[in-house]
Amino acid sequence: MKKSPEESYQERIGRIYDAIQLKVPDRVPIYLGFGYFAAKYVGMSVEEAFYDLNKWFLANKKTIMEFKPDMYEGPDFKSGLVMEILGSKIVRWPGHGVSSSHTFQFVEGEYMKADEYDAFLDDPSDYIIRTYLPRVCKTLEPLKNLPPLWLFLYQDTPTALFAVFGNAEISAVLESLLKAGREAKKWVAAGEAFDKEMAELGFPTVGRTLAMAPFDVISAFFRGIRGSMLDIYRQPDKLLEAIEKITQWMIDATVATAKKSKIPRVLIPLHRGSDEFMSPKHFETFYWPSLKKLISGLVNAGLTPFIWFEGTYTTRLEYLTELPKGKVIGFFEKTDMIKAKEILGDIMCIGGGMPVSLLQVGTPQQIRKYAKKLIDKVGEGGGFVMSAGSALDEANPQLLKIWVDFTKQYGKYKR
Repeated sequence: MKKSPEESYQERIGRIYDAIQLKVPDRVPIYLGFGYFAAKYVGMSVEEAFYDLNKWFLANKKTIMEFKPDMYEGPDFKSGLVMEILGSKIVRWPGHGVSSSHTFQFVEGEYMKADEYDAFLDDPSDYIIRTYLPRVCKTLEPLKNLPPLWLFLYQDTPTALFAVFGNAEISAVLESLLKAGREAKKWVAAGEAFDKEMAELGFPTVGRTLAMAPFDVISAFFRGIRGSMLDIYRQPDKLLEAIEKITQWMIDATVATAKKSKIPRVLIPLHRGSDEFMSPKHFETFYWPSLKKLISGLVNAGLTPFIWFEGTYTTRLEYLTELPKGKVIGFFEKTDMIKAKEILGDIMCIGGGMPVSLLQVGTPQQIRKYAKKLIDKVGEGGGFVMSAGSALDEANPQLLKIWVDFTKQYGKYKR
């Protein structure tokens, strides 16, 4: 008897949560982060995914309906027009700095100077509005000419203070913000509508609430990898002070966003904490304490963190045993999955491990062999979700289908 969409939804999400809670589901769950795969799959350019809202919506619907994951991640609803209006310098997107057939690229830089920690720490909102945004968005450059925001406390002299908003360059900024806001609202609403429609069709999403490791916020958005690594040696106290402040902000903002969305899941991509980026000593000092506090804060608020351990975390696995048992899922890109199972098997659900390179240029035999190894070695006893090690943007559709079908057929647990 054919299941209703509601029954299929409950079956799929139940399968995922059985794995997260270290139980044994009926079969190995499948989690797919498609990225911009859907554009390639339906024959549209990636650039169109940034400009044609309806076409992008339908492309992702078709992709999910045909591959039928137990849970999907994304898709991104990023508006190219919004970035055009703002004059974004921090992102290159298809047709605007990268090929129309390629995904977007993040442009890292030292957008906060080494001597600006005090300005950021003393008044973060003022710093972001009058210093940071003018550096990362060309359209917003005039904001650097605003007076310090604390001056607007003086409401007995509003005429003199608010005259700045009558200046032509500031007025143009405000008009651009309104235009960008109206466009952004359409894309955000489309993402929410997409997830609602897919849920009604029986497919759960991880949700759209995103959090970051506090060190990554500073390293990726403010200081860049070069600047943040120099800060570890030259001004560690300022760096730690900023990390501490960002940690509580991140917890509060993430909990509020997740509660508003009514989806109790949080995606946390980790960028700088892997074996390749920093020593164990630096990881213990600058990365792990704040990340652990963030994860614990989210779990205590009733949320489930879906953490992407990008790069290699093989030497970091012992730290992860400190996380709440059966409350977190960790996806690994290049970590030794068998070792991860040995160390974390009774602590947290494990996902990832399937090389995207195999899904691009492998053979069907290689795909099945690798998936079988993951199911046999990492999936034993439950607590495992089949997933790729990173986004599936360039995956071969035929190989992706072979992988998904094999997992569903071979990955059944004996009852």
